Amino acid sequence: MATILTVFGTGEGQTAKIADSITREFSARGHEATAVNVAEIDPELDLDEFDAVLIGASVHYGRQQKSIKKWVNANRDVLVRKPNGFFQVSGASGAKNEEGLVEATEYVDKFINATDWRPDRIALFGGALRFSEYGILKRALLRFIVRNQEFETDESGDAELTDWDSVVSFAGEFAVFVEERLGETVEAD
Repeated sequence: MATILTVFGTGEGQTAKIADSITREFSARGHEATAVNVAEIDPELDLDEFDAVLIGASVHYGRQQKSIKKWVNANRDVLVRKPNGFFQVSGASGAKNEEGLVEATEYVDKFINATDWRPDRIALFGGALRFSEYGILKRALLRFIVRNQEFETDESGDAELTDWDSVVSFAGEFAVFVEERLGETVEAD
């Protein structure tokens, strides 16, 4: 059993939902899993108490949360000594075309350059468009940005772009990666 910490930043709640889903999957595999919003993180949190760390960030207007970048920069030396990963949540990641994937990948590349951290595992997940919660300007801007995208909306006009099967699959793959890395560490001792 591994102890896995997921630290995430969220703007509108979709990244928190994804982090919770990943944490449930880790727990279902027998691991002790904890998810914490970077905005609520205890400054006394000791990363050495965890075997692995997963970081999640959402993208708004082309950038991840500054708080996630700051946290990764402050903890990079510990992160690189443990199995680690990064997942990004964005509208571009949920696009059903090559341009969306390229855009989402560029966001990750900028994050890696800004933090000088090379995650062991990376995943891209579509976010959500909550048009019913946006003001007039934001709603108009986002409708303009996504005008050529195909996505399903609910009765309120909102769209969830997250592929939940991909989230569960990534969580399982990350757990196996952690198990293998910890197994190698134990065998080497």
